[in-house]
Amino acid sequence: MKKRGALNLSFGMIFSIFLIIFFLGFAFYIIPKFLGFQDDAKIGSFVNDFQNDVNKMWKSTKGSQVVEYSLPKKVSEICFDEKSRIYFNPFGSGGNFDYSETEHLDVQSDSCFEVVDGKISMTIKKDFGEVLVRVE
Repeated sequence: MKKRGALNLSFGMIFSIFLIIFFLGFAFYIIPKFLGFQDDAKIGSFVNDFQNDVNKMWKSTKGSQVVEYSLPKKVSEICFDEKSRIYFNPFGSGGNFDYSETEHLDVQSDSCFEVVDGKISMTIKKDFGEVLVRVE
C-alpha cells in the first residue's frame, strides 16, 4: 500500500488557486485606474461647465452669478494665468486639463481660488459695457 502526502493537491486545485491570485492582482491593479478616470471626468466636467457658465454670462449685457463646482480632493487650488488658461495646484493634478484655454474671460494677473473639500465657489461677473467676463 502506497502512502500519499497530506498536501496532495490535484492539478485543478492548483490551477484554481493560481486563477484566484491572478484575478486579485488584476483587481488591485485596475481599481486605482478606474478611480483615476473618475478624477479626470470630474476635472473635465469642471472645465466644460465653467466655460459654459462664462459663455452664458458673456452673452448677457450685465450680470453676476455665484457658481459652485465639484472637483477631486487632490486639487487644492484652481488658478488662471494672464492668458486666461486654467491650471491646477498642486501642479499636474489637473492631468490633461492643465492649461485649458478659457474664452471670453478677463484675468488681470495670476489669480487662484481655493478648493475646500472638493468644492469650489466663484462669482462670475460682467458689468454693462464690459467686453469680457470677470471671475471673483
